Amino acid sequence: MNGPFKEIVKSEEEIRELIGYPSEVVKRKAIARLDGHCRRFIALSPLLFIATADEQGHCDVSPRGDAPGSVLVLDDRRLVIPERPGNRRIDSLRNILSNPKIGLIFVIPGLEETLRVNGRAYVIKDDEILDRMQVGNKKPVLGIGVEAEECYIHCAKAFKRSGVWDPASWPAADALPSIAAILCDHVQSPAFTVETIAQGLKDSYEKRLY
Repeated sequence: MNGPFKEIVKSEEEIRELIGYPSEVVKRKAIARLDGHCRRFIALSPLLFIATADEQGHCDVSPRGDAPGSVLVLDDRRLVIPERPGNRRIDSLRNILSNPKIGLIFVIPGLEETLRVNGRAYVIKDDEILDRMQVGNKKPVLGIGVEAEECYIHCAKAFKRSGVWDPASWPAADALPSIAAILCDHVQSPAFTVETIAQGLKDSYEKRLY
């Protein structure tokens, strides 16, 4: 049933025997509010990742990118993420409607630590909030409101191991995958070629960011 997975761990106790326990700093670092440090971190972050799941536990992680400061912190418990134009799958929004639990990771370019915020989410359409999130006179039609329940700094080990901020570690441009070719193979429709998909992506990126 599990293919190559022969030794599956089934308890936290077994994990603890192998990995151990967190340090005192790690155990104490989570706070239940967006304090000044969290607010400054969020204000400098142009990129975050949103983790949601539906009522059956089917999970999704979605990136959100915008100019630093685009995530609006309302007070020490609540923030709002603008819902900019995307592919209209609305995976995150549909999940929130059935299961409001949400996890966020905020990233600042060049900084290897990240900020994690966990809490409860709502799909909102409050004009007085969304008006404050306009770009080029284009207001988002929806936002994701989040009530923070847990906030903490995540250590830098993943970024150090990956070397993601070091340009010397990046693959050469000619080694990068062709996204249009991947989509063409996945879509499997004679109505779409690599060229038409590439042009569609170009048009979307150039004309429909906001």
